[in-house]
Amino acid sequence: MVSEGGNFCEKSKRNFGKIPPRPSVEVVWTWLADVPDPEIPVVSVVDMGIVRAVDWDDDTLKVTVTPTYSGCPATSVIAMDIETALRDRGIANVALKTQIAPPWTTDWLSDAAHDKLRAYGIAPPSPAGGPTACPHCGSANVSRVSQFGSTPCKAQWRCESCLEPFDFFKCI
Repeated sequence: MVSEGGNFCEKSKRNFGKIPPRPSVEVVWTWLADVPDPEIPVVSVVDMGIVRAVDWDDDTLKVTVTPTYSGCPATSVIAMDIETALRDRGIANVALKTQIAPPWTTDWLSDAAHDKLRAYGIAPPSPAGGPTACPHCGSANVSRVSQFGSTPCKAQWRCESCLEPFDFFKCI
C-alpha cells in the first residue's frame, strides 16, 4: 500500500521490475486537497468543490472538474495545477474532464472552505444575499460598496464598525 505523503513510483523502486501499485482514489483525493485555488490560494480545489470525481480507468487516472462558472479565467490554470500535482506524484496517465452540468454552486464549498475564507478575510457565501458578519471583527454592521469585487464571483463590502473593506463570496 502507498503512504499518503509520498511519490508512489519512488516507493516502488524497491520492487524493481514489478508494476508499482497505483494509489487508491482516497490517496489521490488527499493529494488534490493540497492543490490551491489560483484565485483564492487559502482554499484547495477540493475545498471549493471544483473536483467532482476521481476514478481509475485501467492505468489512466480520470479527474472530473466543474469550473465555478463557464467563463472562469482560472479554469485552465486549475487543470494545469491538478495535472502537475498528479504527475509530480508519479501518475503518468492523467485524463481531465471538464463537466459543466450540473453547474457549480457555492453549496459545494466544504465547511473547511467557509472557515478558511473567513480567516483569510473573505466573507463566505450566505443565502441572505450578503455577508452576515465582517470577517475581520465579526460585526453585523456591514454595507455593500460594489456588486463587483476582485473576481467575478465576489462583491466588495465594508464593515461600518472596523471600517475594513472585504470581499464577499457571492452565492451562485
